[in-house]
Amino acid sequence: MNRMTRLLTGTLTALALVLPAAATEYRIAVGDGAGGTQEALGKAFIAALEEKSGGEMTGKLFLNGQLGDEQDTVTAAATGTLDFSIVAINNITPFSPSVGTLTLPYVILSQEDAEKVTQGEVGEKMIAQTIEDAGVRIIGWGYSGFRVLTNSKKPVSTVADLQGLVIRVPKNEIMIETYKSWGINPTPMAWGETFAALQQKVVDGQDNPYMTVYSMKFDEVQKYITDLRYIFSIEPLIISEALFEGLSDEQKSQVLEAGKAATMASAEFLRAEEAKIREELVARGMEITAPADDEKEFIEKATTTVWPKFYDQIGGVEVLNTVLTSLGRPAVE
Repeated sequence: MNRMTRLLTGTLTALALVLPAAATEYRIAVGDGAGGTQEALGKAFIAALEEKSGGEMTGKLFLNGQLGDEQDTVTAAATGTLDFSIVAINNITPFSPSVGTLTLPYVILSQEDAEKVTQGEVGEKMIAQTIEDAGVRIIGWGYSGFRVLTNSKKPVSTVADLQGLVIRVPKNEIMIETYKSWGINPTPMAWGETFAALQQKVVDGQDNPYMTVYSMKFDEVQKYITDLRYIFSIEPLIISEALFEGLSDEQKSQVLEAGKAATMASAEFLRAEEAKIREELVARGMEITAPADDEKEFIEKATTTVWPKFYDQIGGVEVLNTVLTSLGRPAVE
């Protein structure tokens, strides 16, 4: 070995001792497109994970359902074939029914309500129940705002205005029954099929938060928005429990801390961006209508008809009452 070779070998050895090993890159499924709260939550999580792990862990986002519909990604995470996923909470409900309490119409009445429930004792109980029921762990919460109704045919301000419209909903019993309480039979449909169905006039409308309407470019196929605030869209960031249990204690702590940081970032993102997004949708030609009489007709029909139907499914009326009382609202009998 000549002198140059010895020097080169020594240098490479020294570098190997200094440079960190390649980061472990996790796949993160995202149902929505770019520009929305799901992407913002995912980016915040990746940044926090890299920081807290010293660059040893990172992630890559797969937007627009590239890794499957949201319910499919819950199954994939549960079986250990997917690392992380960001999903609308209604897509976890079929696997862990108690979480469905937060999808009952008019339970969450503000962003502050959503943050208080998910980040408090109620949220901790739901995390534990989801691990047991679904084999996935919620490590962060995304806040996307209230679901608003969009359609391509006419302004809607009353329950009567809804009649005759074909509305897409997720394959979620609570949401289906909510529309039935308003007198129409909605069309359950996978998220990945929704844009094409709106474009082809298979359905007239759908409901989602302003942020999702914007990120999915629904303004290209929808004209009218009704500011129907019946469900606040919460979007958990889940990790495969099998993956989580395989991490070291230090790595588990880093993942959980990154999830909390992403939760805080999501709340601030919604506060900063939702009003801007609403204005942008109007600028693109969408028309926004407020429900008549402060939604009282929608609220009365939904809460009196839908809530009792799902007491048993969510684990009993006491589960709902735990949420209501935590928010300073009266329990139901």
